[in-house]
Amino acid sequence: MTAPASRAGRQIVLHVAPWRPAPGRLPPATRAYAIGDIHGHVDLLDVLLGAIHAEAVSAAAATPGLRQVLVTLGDYIDRGPRSDAVLDRLSGFDLPGLECHCLRGNHEEFLLEFLTTPLKVTSWLVHGGRETLDSYGIAPPDPFDPVAVAAASAALRAHLPPAHRAFLAGLPDFFRLGGYGFVHAGLRPGLPLEAQDPRDLRWIREDFLESDADFGCVVVHGHTIVPAPVIRRNRIGLDTGAYATGRLTALVLEESSCRLLTAARTG
Repeated sequence: MTAPASRAGRQIVLHVAPWRPAPGRLPPATRAYAIGDIHGHVDLLDVLLGAIHAEAVSAAAATPGLRQVLVTLGDYIDRGPRSDAVLDRLSGFDLPGLECHCLRGNHEEFLLEFLTTPLKVTSWLVHGGRETLDSYGIAPPDPFDPVAVAAASAALRAHLPPAHRAFLAGLPDFFRLGGYGFVHAGLRPGLPLEAQDPRDLRWIREDFLESDADFGCVVVHGHTIVPAPVIRRNRIGLDTGAYATGRLTALVLEESSCRLLTAARTG
């Protein structure tokens, strides 16, 4: 099915993959959705949320008492054009019958640090922060001009809606459901969850991605762009690079099965 064109000459198409065996298991009467890195592409997010809501309504009617959970894996902002609108959607999330858990990504960490110590994170400006400032009507500063950087930080503090700031400040790093653990970047192999460094949960790459370790759960994560979702024995990677590829992916889990929903631009 398609959504209205979001840009001249382009449409967004929803691809629905068939169910397949999953590497983990959810409790009976539970369905979970996980959405990968959004990066300011609210048009893609809206298509996925619309599809998820329609499925959730149908599933609830067919299975009374079904618990339905939506998890977003972080990196809501930066790189894409409408970080402000993505935060509007998620901070005001209200889809009946869906329990929502939004996790923190490294880009949310960047923004929060820019609000308080901007001169320590000027690299944020060249890793997507310019687009976020622009979405709030703030002219991006020269990252090598400390006066301009400080002024942009002050402007962002003034323009960031209280609901957005409270949402960002309250994001957790991890969510567990049945045999799955949801996180932005991954886990450090060999460490129990209670010993994990929060920074690893938002930033880790190779040590996690190359590991065959049993993490005590199947880890569902984003952070590292892949051409297509990666489904392995110990992890599922969902970041299909919305800002670079025009594809935003969601994973659907139910008991011992899974499938994928992808909102993709055409044209």
